[in-house]
Amino acid sequence: MFREKTLKSEYVYKGKILNLRVDQVELENGKTSLREVVEHRGAVAIIAVDNGSLIMVRQFRKAIEGDLLEIPAGKIENEDPLNCAIRELKEETGYTADKWQYICEFYTTPGFSNEKIFLYYATDLKKGQIAPDDDEFIRIEHLKLEDAAQMLKRGEFKDAKTIIGIHYAIRLTGVNYE
Repeated sequence: MFREKTLKSEYVYKGKILNLRVDQVELENGKTSLREVVEHRGAVAIIAVDNGSLIMVRQFRKAIEGDLLEIPAGKIENEDPLNCAIRELKEETGYTADKWQYICEFYTTPGFSNEKIFLYYATDLKKGQIAPDDDEFIRIEHLKLEDAAQMLKRGEFKDAKTIIGIHYAIRLTGVNYE
């Protein structure tokens, strides 16, 4: 198994949602190198299905200077991932779910970040009031699973958690992907 020994670690930035540190590491061949690491406390993403439609959110993403159509998601705030998913679904979409199923967890970009997303499948939804954070401007969209499958096939989704989530939604519901 490959390992890198950390010789020195220095924080360059500590922020609200992430920290950036630079590690000096010793490689297996004895040489040293630097590793820039983004620390993130983790997040959740929710595949929310209501009567054959995915509950999606569209929002502007500054990092890409554009808006994306995504499955609901959010940062973990001193809570377990399922409680975070329940909270985020309600805040972002107004929906609550009677049935929750853990799907998987994955690292978003392990080459430079430890961010891990926990993916859940939510069904038996009930509509309620949306309550986004003060700095969130979200538009809710309902997307038929068949349409999502075709959009996925055409490469229209650009967000990794959404691509993974829609693949699972197709598999779990038996929607024809061809």
